[in-house]
Amino acid sequence: MGETLRELRVNIGWSQKMLSEKSGVDRAMLSRVEKGATIGAVKAKSIADVLSVAYGREIKPLDIEGLNVK
Repeated sequence: MGETLRELRVNIGWSQKMLSEKSGVDRAMLSRVEKGATIGAVKAKSIADVLSVAYGREIKPLDIEGLNVK
């Protein structure tokens, strides 16, 4: 089973603000997405790309458990 966006973010010690700054996705949107709101494919990919670099492995939006991509 994959990790949620919140788990991935917290496990690398990032705040929502830090992930927001690195991914270009609004912090308020990240908060909503962590609670189950949908997110567009382009923004989901931006988040996954930033996490991929941070973790040193490829992370795709579909790998993030509970990420509701529209």
